[in-house]
Amino acid sequence: MQQQPVPRSTDLVVFGGTGDLSMRKLLPSLYLLDRDGHLDGGTRVIAVSRDGLTDADLRDKAASAVRGHSAVQVVEPDVMRRFLGRLHHVTLDVGGDRSGWTDLADLLAPDRDRVFYLAVPPMISGAICRGLSDAHLVTPESRVVMEKPLGRDLASSQAVNDEVGAVFDESRVYRIDHYLGKETVQNLLVLRFANVFLEPLWNSRWIDHVQITAAETVGVGGRRGYYDSSGAMRDMVQNHLLQLLCLTAMEPPSSYDRDAVRDEKLKVLQSLRPVQGDRVEQHTVRGQYTRGVVQGEEVLGYLDEAGGSPTSATETFVALRAEVANWRWAGVPFYLRTGKRLSHARSEIVIRFRDVPHTIFPGAGTPPGSGSLVIRLQPDEGIHLTMLAKTPGAGALRLRPVPLELSFADTFATRSPEAYERLLMDVLAADSTLFMRRDEVEAAWRWVDPIIRAWDDHDVAPEPYPSGSAGPAGAHRLIGRTGRTWHEEETPR
Repeated sequence: MQQQPVPRSTDLVVFGGTGDLSMRKLLPSLYLLDRDGHLDGGTRVIAVSRDGLTDADLRDKAASAVRGHSAVQVVEPDVMRRFLGRLHHVTLDVGGDRSGWTDLADLLAPDRDRVFYLAVPPMISGAICRGLSDAHLVTPESRVVMEKPLGRDLASSQAVNDEVGAVFDESRVYRIDHYLGKETVQNLLVLRFANVFLEPLWNSRWIDHVQITAAETVGVGGRRGYYDSSGAMRDMVQNHLLQLLCLTAMEPPSSYDRDAVRDEKLKVLQSLRPVQGDRVEQHTVRGQYTRGVVQGEEVLGYLDEAGGSPTSATETFVALRAEVANWRWAGVPFYLRTGKRLSHARSEIVIRFRDVPHTIFPGAGTPPGSGSLVIRLQPDEGIHLTMLAKTPGAGALRLRPVPLELSFADTFATRSPEAYERLLMDVLAADSTLFMRRDEVEAAWRWVDPIIRAWDDHDVAPEPYPSGSAGPAGAHRLIGRTGRTWHEEETPR
């Protein structure tokens, strides 16, 4: 995407500033932005929490977090000193007395932009925004960043958005989805709309089906309590996977403009055929991991993880078939799946093209996996096109799939920014193109809610699958009913 200018001096106020998200993602990403020259010299980061830390305490924690981050291979002392000098801590209990708000007001500078990052559970987002308003800390240019999950369903999502919207205009609300910050996701737009040869093929005439996968080898770990109230459908499908579906299926926007892009994504969500009634059982699969072996290590099952109900029916895996009911995609199934404790960690979009209408090579065979475009989001970001070629040698003519590879790491000499780096840079530059608009979020909930209700109403228990496997057998039956297979099954080894 276009090169971002260095943003104006900004006070970035992070509520939940000493929590897991801040230490694992936000502060290391801000360090990398500082190192690469993307932070204005006057920009400060103000961590707000109830921890009672001094600035020095916060800087010690931040230094450890930065040094432990995988993308920070070498810590540059001068950069670290400059970055730590930007950090301040304010002790504030949102539901407590007003002294913390006064301390925050005293620290904020009147001549800087203000960005309020809510790295907190969504149920307290409204209280924080009301506190900011009551303390007169919101300027017309102030922006607020919200993390998922934005509610548990449409009604709770609307309630959160109403509370935040009472203080911040919609144009100032940045709903973050870190998948949209990945370089390969952004390159999907370039691939589709900057290369003329692909657009004539990007429709139901030439595409047989689409697969979108987000697979993890990790379990829920210390998030069991949260995950019991969420599950894979709310945690991954409602936001990440549906956003990837939108970018894959959307019509060309009139420009690379925040509302032009988001308008087209919204149209896709509104075109999704409802999955209701008997279609829920036919078109969806839920799973839950059990004990097994992942990458040579024995691991616990979901019900054995600490912090949750021993009889939980929460799904850790979802596979489903979606259909975009419009002229471009009529009849093309979109298969979505996501799960934890699977055999391999990867996120990818697979475009499976149709076979040729008539082969002139009888007996040569059409090996599985031919005619596929794979957009790898992680690991090893890149684009992989498989096409058929003749196997060298005399004798009977045989066809074999051969790959055309674009590895971003090999092709581009510069380091690709991680997702949170890119999205934080966009927030500071007031560019909301890669963030979700309220109507997008609510359209996604309108499609997801009936599926979750049907599971609950009919007591659809998740199908167990061993950790380290490819997921529950139902996922393979789901795609296999039409003679199709998941990408890893059709790829030659």
